[in-house]
Amino acid sequence: MVKLFYCTTDSQSSANELAASIVEQQLAACVNIIPGITSVYHWNNEIQHDQEWLLLIKTTDDMSEALKEAIMKIHPYDSPELISVDVTDGLPDYLQWVQDTVK
Repeated sequence: MVKLFYCTTDSQSSANELAASIVEQQLAACVNIIPGITSVYHWNNEIQHDQEWLLLIKTTDDMSEALKEAIMKIHPYDSPELISVDVTDGLPDYLQWVQDTVK
């Protein structure tokens, strides 16, 4: 099954490093980097507003654990946002490409 992971980070360089690393390792077929998002969240009993970069990571269920481990090794945050959803629909050729590309 194809999965879509969401991951945020603090800079363009970090986003580029994360994306390149996981694609080179074939842990993901594709990573989209969306710059300039604003995250609003609680941290240390305060509401934070931070500029972040969002990575949309296309992978498979079989690679989920390896992907999480690889991201944790190089991510600048101690506890990054790294969540996933199952892809339940899409163009069959694209979904097959994701599965064929991820090793």
